[in-house]
Amino acid sequence: MTKLSIYCMALNNENLETIKSLNYIPVGLKNKNFSDDWLRDNTKDNISEKNPYYGEYTFYYWYWKNLLQFKEENEWVGFCSYREYWGSNNGKNTNEINDLVLNEYQPEWSDYESIIGEPISVGGTKFMKVMKYGKLALLRNPKAIFLKKGRTIRWQFDMFHGNGNLDKAIELLSDKDRNDFRYFTRNETSFPRGNMFISNSKKIINDYFENVFDWLKKCEKIFGFDLDGYGKIRMYTFLAERYLPYWFKKYTKFKEWPVVYYDINKDD
Repeated sequence: MTKLSIYCMALNNENLETIKSLNYIPVGLKNKNFSDDWLRDNTKDNISEKNPYYGEYTFYYWYWKNLLQFKEENEWVGFCSYREYWGSNNGKNTNEINDLVLNEYQPEWSDYESIIGEPISVGGTKFMKVMKYGKLALLRNPKAIFLKKGRTIRWQFDMFHGNGNLDKAIELLSDKDRNDFRYFTRNETSFPRGNMFISNSKKIINDYFENVFDWLKKCEKIFGFDLDGYGKIRMYTFLAERYLPYWFKKYTKFKEWPVVYYDINKDD
C-alpha cells in the first residue's frame, strides 16, 4: 500500500487532537508551548528565528535539513496548515472537517510527480480594496482597475506586498528561471495559495527547497527583516507562494488538486 504522510503546521497546542484525527503529522511553529506530540521547527538544524518572516518555510527548511533524507522510497509527502488542507474527493456533502480533508494516497496520482493546489484567481479583488491598497500598482498597470485580465500575479503582489518588490526579487533568480518567472508573474492571473505541495520524489523535494531557499537568502539582502505590517513582514512567505506553482509546473509532471479552507481555531 502506498503511504501518504501529510505534515500539518499550526500555531496552537490546542489544535493537536484535530490534526491527529485527520491522520496528519502535527508540526508546531514559533517558540510557543507545544507538547511532545508535536514536531518542532526549532530543533536540530533550523531557522526558526525567521518564522515571523518566513512562515511555513521555517518548517520546510527543518524538514529539508533533518528529515528528507529518511523519506521512504514509496512514500508521498505533503504539507498543509491549520487553515488550508488538501481536499477529499469522497463526494460527501458535509461541513465536517474529517470528511472534507484528504487523508490517503490517491491512485490517480500514479502518473504524476507532484501535486499542487488548484489556483485561485486574483481578479476577484473588490474595487474598494483596489483603491485602498493598489493605487501605486495601478500606475504600473492602469487597465487592472476595470479589466480583470490585467490583474496578474505581479499586479496583486504590488498591491498588497509593496510596489516593485516582486520585480526586485525576480532579478536575483538564476538565469534559467529569471525570465520565465517574470513572464509567469506578468501573465498568470491565478495561483494556488498556502505554499502547499505533495510529491513522492526525494530529488524533486530537495531540488525545490535548494532552489527556493537559495533565492530567499539572496532576497534577505534587499528586504532584510525590518518589515512592518502583515503584507510586508511575511515577505519571504509571499514570494515563495508565487514561486512554488511556477517551479513545480516547469520542473515536474504535476497535477492540480482541490484545497479546503477550514480554520480549526474557529471550529466550535
